Amino acid sequence: VYQTLRGHLRDGTILAGQPLQEVQLAEKLGVSRTPVREALTRLASEGLLASDGRSFVVPSLSLEDVDDIYEVRFLLEPAAMRRVAELPPAAAVRAPIDEALAAASAAYKANDADAFREANIRFRNAWIALVPNRRLVRAIEQYADHMMRIRALTLGDQKVRTIVIKGLKRIAEALAAGNGDDAATAMRDHLGEAKRCFIAATGLDKEP
Repeated sequence: VYQTLRGHLRDGTILAGQPLQEVQLAEKLGVSRTPVREALTRLASEGLLASDGRSFVVPSLSLEDVDDIYEVRFLLEPAAMRRVAELPPAAAVRAPIDEALAAASAAYKANDADAFREANIRFRNAWIALVPNRRLVRAIEQYADHMMRIRALTLGDQKVRTIVIKGLKRIAEALAAGNGDDAATAMRDHLGEAKRCFIAATGLDKEP
């Protein structure tokens, strides 16, 4: 139940402000209310949901929230990418990254937003799987979950896809060269563009 709800939060199926109630979710998922309650409580403890009386909702992110989350991501993800770049070069190990990039490039050329979104997720999963520090991975995933709906909100825009594919190619090139500094810088710049696109897509740039 936890993984199902978390997946819906990540892909944007559950929208900000949408109430989540135990009875309705239990009926929909075909389970009792107890696991639903436990899953909702766990998601709330991770900051992915907020209590709203007798139900839970996806909290709307303020500009300050986005700044805070990206501050953490800027600290974690470039460091993790550096570790991946410094691994001994092995074509077989890096194959999933190359395959995901090829899929993203094909989807970009075909102007297929859904396929591009899936390839982008594959690229991320591929490099994260190579991070040797699993505690670092868990920290990255915790904060990345807050921003997963970036893909649902922004990757439908071809201009955003152009920015993203350039970022992915730059990261892949740095990884192939085994250059930790370039890989970390490429990831930091990639995150910066993602933050900018998310803020624009949600209208947070117009907040006072």
